[in-house]
Amino acid sequence: MSEKDELTSLKNIAAPAPDDKARTAALTAAMTAFESAREGVSEKNREPVQGSGLLGRLKSIVRDLGRTSIMDYRVPIGAAVIGILLTPLALQLINSTALTPANAPVPVVTGENQPETAEEALRQDGEAGGTVENRANTETAANKTDLNDALPQPAPEPVVEPAPRTLPDADESAPMGNLAASEPQEAEQDFTGADVQELMVRDQAAPTDRSRTLSLDDVVNTEPASVPPSRAPQPMLMSKQAAGQPAPDAAMAGGMFSSEEGYVMPERPNGDRFEDFENSPLKVAAEEPVSTFSIDVDTASYAYVRRLLEEGRLPSPGAVRVEEMINYFRYDYPLPETGDAPFEPTISVFQTPWNPETRLMHVALNGRAPAEIDNPVNLVLLIDTSGSMDEPDKLPLLKRSLMLLLDELGEDDTISIVTYAGSAGTVLEPTSASEKAKIARAIETLNPGGSTAGAAGIELAYSLAEEARIDGGVNRVILATDGDFNVGISEPEQLKDFIADKRDEGTSLSVLGFGSGNYNDALMQALAQNGNGNAAYIDSFREARKVLVEEVGSTLETIAGDVKIQVEFNPAVVAEYRLIGYETRGLAREDFNNDRVDAGDIGAGHQVTAIYEIVPVGSSAVSVDPLRYGEEDEGEPVVSDGPADEFAFFKLRYKAPGESESRLIEQPVTAANEMAFGELPEDVRFSTAVGAFGQKLRDVDQLAGFSFEDIREIAADARGEDEGGYRAEFLSLVDLADSLSARR
Repeated sequence: MSEKDELTSLKNIAAPAPDDKARTAALTAAMTAFESAREGVSEKNREPVQGSGLLGRLKSIVRDLGRTSIMDYRVPIGAAVIGILLTPLALQLINSTALTPANAPVPVVTGENQPETAEEALRQDGEAGGTVENRANTETAANKTDLNDALPQPAPEPVVEPAPRTLPDADESAPMGNLAASEPQEAEQDFTGADVQELMVRDQAAPTDRSRTLSLDDVVNTEPASVPPSRAPQPMLMSKQAAGQPAPDAAMAGGMFSSEEGYVMPERPNGDRFEDFENSPLKVAAEEPVSTFSIDVDTASYAYVRRLLEEGRLPSPGAVRVEEMINYFRYDYPLPETGDAPFEPTISVFQTPWNPETRLMHVALNGRAPAEIDNPVNLVLLIDTSGSMDEPDKLPLLKRSLMLLLDELGEDDTISIVTYAGSAGTVLEPTSASEKAKIARAIETLNPGGSTAGAAGIELAYSLAEEARIDGGVNRVILATDGDFNVGISEPEQLKDFIADKRDEGTSLSVLGFGSGNYNDALMQALAQNGNGNAAYIDSFREARKVLVEEVGSTLETIAGDVKIQVEFNPAVVAEYRLIGYETRGLAREDFNNDRVDAGDIGAGHQVTAIYEIVPVGSSAVSVDPLRYGEEDEGEPVVSDGPADEFAFFKLRYKAPGESESRLIEQPVTAANEMAFGELPEDVRFSTAVGAFGQKLRDVDQLAGFSFEDIREIAADARGEDEGGYRAEFLSLVDLADSLSARR
């Protein structure tokens, strides 16, 4: 039989029947294998039972870690990394926002000055430069229960007192902002409150992107944002211990005043200089019946005071010139109906708001405003490009302002640009204003750098003005600067004489002030007065638009020169009087008829306001007793009484453009000029409120009982149409001053 046949035969053999014992064993083995697979447990990976050896337990832990996904660690790892990265930023934030100056000495805590109560601890925390919130809560802590007995008192730890540090000596012309970056130097003087004051001068203006070249259309067509009335910010406080010294002298600090919690910010930034002057005195009409002064159309004082108030500072008295505060606003005073006179005085007499026993004599002038500037203009821009002008509210703001002025000039006008910084130079030769692109490029090339050589620049500017002189036109130099001159004609009197000589030759000078920190207002005012020009302070683009666009005719075109006012009071009706403002514009009685004596000019569309407070004869407000032998004392002439219905006699002299002989306007002030306060025009009432505000800031005695709220009530009632929103802005300034004065 073959192999194939054997296999075939085997296939055909029937399988034996299964044995019951074998079937049971096979089923048991299969069930055991199934259970082991389902539990997934083997002897190799079975967890060690309680009491296993150390090596076995470690192997188990390692296996558990290996089976854990890395995603389970993302939260704790991420939190740790973020904490490491934010730690240095948090430290930097704490250091940069601390109110205590970095150089201030740390107060020593000894057993003698260890706080004994919670109230004292809070007070010391406020004095040591704690947060404003801590200092504000001091008064609340005063009413709380003494926690001295409830809290354990730790033993005082000795603190090592650091050596005092001083500020480095800084050049007066350097910007205040550079002080923070100066390296501390050793000096014998301690860090004083005046040093802290310098460090706290802040720059309010928004930064300017200098990497972008401004086009004429970009700048000229930019409309200023409206300025909504703002609530009064609380003045920043400086602790006595942080200053390290007692309060500096008020004259040096600009009138810093104290409070129970510390020192309020100084009233004007350190370095700005103003001429101090006394308030106009009260005069007896029987002894000195004549008052003579030059008009003033400057507005610099109001803009500067506005900046300080918006920064949370009260101005020093020298920074407040009441006549400039009043004349800042536009008034719709009556214009002359006939004749060729440039203006016609409008005089009103009414009860004084702050004293019902006196009267105010309000004199208003409104200059004619032509539809456009008639005469061609020869304009030389004298630009300060010294290093101190490298701040957003200085040269960058000045360049944008000049773009506005450029758009107001016509093709018959000529413009030149001279800069001064270290040495004077000509940036733009006399060029027709029609070449606006060329002039705009020249303005954009202005960059700060170097010291200030202003006098040399003035000489060059007048030279260019003479080169491009327009006979019968307007020849004017406009000086734009943040400070004074320290190179060139160093003597102020010599410099003023130089400008006065050029004025007599037919070239006037106006001044635009920028920034703070080294602004020499006193010299700028003297230069503008000697140059027969006006002075303005530019603290914002909105103010630049007001001065160089809305009032460009008043700035460039003169309609009346050497304007003088003289008032003779009638002793039969007026016992005493005082002129409100114009303290720096007084003239001798004989100067009124002397045409060689210079006085202020009035530009096209200018409004001028002068206010006298008069005390009627028999009023309870009379403060000076009459002399027993007054009529015969020392041979003084007897003043005869005038008509019983005349308060005074008003006279005004002015020169028409191109004339050297003055013209006279005169009129009596009688009972017919009297009006009830509520019947006065809104402009008269509003200007009276502004005059009261300026006097209140100067702390004039006569307004001691008149509050800022009273001033605001008058101004709000007389706000009128308020084109441009300047009167609404004034109301917000009154609120700011009220808030700040409460801390005196």
